[in-house]
Parts: sequence; structure tokens; C-alpha cells
Amino acid sequence: MTYYTKLPAVLLLEDGTVYHGKAAGKIGTTTGEICFNTGMTGYQEVFTDPSYFGQIMVTTNAHIGNYGVHDEEIESGDIKIAGLVCKNFNIAFSRKQSDKSIQDYFQEENIVGISDVDTRSLVRHIRDKGAMNAIISSEILDIDELKAKLAEVPSMDGLELSSQVSTKEPYFFGDENAKHRVAVLDLGVKKNILRNFDDRDVYVKVFPAKTSFEEMEQWGADGYFISNGPGDPAAMPYAVETVKKALAADKPLFGICLGHQLLALANDIKTVKMFNGHRGLNHPVKNIIIDHCEVTSQNHGFGVVADDVRSSDKVEITHLNLNDNSIEGIRVKNKKAFSVQYHPESSPGPHDSRYLFDQFVNSMATEKQ
Repeated sequence: MTYYTKLPAVLLLEDGTVYHGKAAGKIGTTTGEICFNTGMTGYQEVFTDPSYFGQIMVTTNAHIGNYGVHDEEIESGDIKIAGLVCKNFNIAFSRKQSDKSIQDYFQEENIVGISDVDTRSLVRHIRDKGAMNAIISSEILDIDELKAKLAEVPSMDGLELSSQVSTKEPYFFGDENAKHRVAVLDLGVKKNILRNFDDRDVYVKVFPAKTSFEEMEQWGADGYFISNGPGDPAAMPYAVETVKKALAADKPLFGICLGHQLLALANDIKTVKMFNGHRGLNHPVKNIIIDHCEVTSQNHGFGVVADDVRSSDKVEITHLNLNDNSIEGIRVKNKKAFSVQYHPESSPGPHDSRYLFDQFVNSMATEKQ
């Protein structure tokens, strides 16, 4: 085990703000859009969530790595964040079930981070100034050189990233003798979404992001699922076309996060890059259909345009964010198609919203009657 905790590191933001700290993980340089997550636990699930691809993660919880790394607690095959900023990078861990330290994990996965940063100050800065690109380096400490490298990093606005994290070949998950079959369009799907389907007697076939609807339809699914994923939904016309054709097939359809935004785009509702976005385990959402509040797990930097949803004759609102009144759920009129902006598989997070999987499965069961 190698420790780099005493080596210096630098975090430079696009607006010129500089933070100094200590190296965490691999010695190197990394870039991405900086964002923050307010979750108190679940750092490994966050790090491996494909929706964070291309982003530098700031954790507001003071201690990261304190319960180590467990191989079973992953949402994809490897770490997807571009880099980490934290207060305390805890190499020593106390949980018996853990397989390794976070330092070993980051070195194996080639992830660059910076610790000993005043993350409270940093989060307030991002909150006030908005999302922006950033660079972390533990090998280059010259600010002018870092500024030159950072200037070459493209904005997240307009980036298509899902095809980079999607599976390259179709694969199956669950019991082939299950009662229902769901075709999953993998734009960055999390493993716990697939586990939630398996728990509900659903056999899924996971398709690469740019699979045509015609190819998906040949499998003979009872319903379609449009997954979460990274990047700008407006830069994904291929996926919007797939969703439109799935809607025309008139079978049950469920979308989560990016899938929610794509369902909106397929119904002529625009999406927008948010000033900051929602990332954490504690976002209150109201289900206005049943007048019920749920605490949700969220991770998104884009959203649907609320005025477009409210004026649409194609969809209706099902869920609202109680912090900022943004649209958290819609359903298509006269279709068995709905979506939510948050993550009902809730890994990590509270399990208030897992009923949505039941709702989708029930719609397939009704379709078969």
C-alpha cells in the first residue's frame, strides 16, 4: 500500500479560484465539470454511478473512505467520476466486510483526487457561481500551466456521453423464466436498477445506447425501460427517436433520470442545463397524484423545462420537487408511459420511491390480461 497524503495537490476552477490540498488516489491530473453530492453515506455507489461520468465530485460529508471499499457495492464495472475533492480522505477503515482501502481502490482505477480542502467553502462557491469545469493535479502545481490545460476542456452543455459508458454488447440480467421481460436501453444504467427488476420477477435484456428500436422490439419485451446516464439529453437525437418509436408501439415504458429527460424531449418538451443540479440522498419530492411526499436520491445536472410541461397537451405532471418546484415526474396521456427525474432504486438513499418499479411491473401485468 502506497500513501501520498503528504504530497501537495491543486484544484483550479474555471473562474480562476484555486484551492490547495493534498494528493489522494493516483498521482496525476484530471479534468471535468465540478459538482457536489450532499449524501452522508454511499460514496462507493456514487463513484461508480455512470451518470457522474466526466464530473469531478465534491463530497460534502467530511469523511470519505472511513468504511473502506466492498466489491459488492458498485453500480457499474469501474469508477466513473473524473476525480474527487474531499475534506478527509480516510485510508484506514473499520468495516470488516471491506475488501480494500479507498487509496488502493483509487490507485487501481487510476483516479486522481485532492483532500484537505475546505469543502464547505468550495460548495458555497459552486452553489453561488454555478457548475463549471475544473482541474485537479498532484503533478503540476503551476497555476498558469493548469489554466492552459483547463481551457481545452469542453463544456458539459452539448456533450453526448452515454455511448461512452453504455454496454458494447447486449446482455441479460435475471431469471429467463421470469414472468415479465423488459428491454433496457442502457445509457449508463446502474446495477441496482437491474436488481430491482430481478426482485420483481422481471427478466431484462440490456441493449447498447445506439440500438435501434426495431432491434429491441425483435426480442419481444413486455415493456421498455430508458435508463439514467451522463451528458446532455439534447445532444442525443438517436435516443429521442428510439423513445418516440417505443411510445408508438404502445407498450409500458418507464424512464429514470436521463430517461425522464428523453421522454420529455420525445413529447416536444425541451431540456435545460441547471445552474447547479440535484445530487444527494435527501431531496423531498411530492407525488401530486396521491398527495404523498417521498425523500429521494438524486443525481442530475439537466432538467426539463417546467413551462413546456405545464403547457403540454401530451403529458401531465406527477411529481414536483419541494425545494425548487422543478418537475420530477411526468406521465404521457393515454399511454402506459411515465418517468421520474430522481432515482427510485435508491442505492444509496431512502427506499421511499421503489413503488415506481411495482407500478411499472403492474402496468405490464395489466397489459397481458
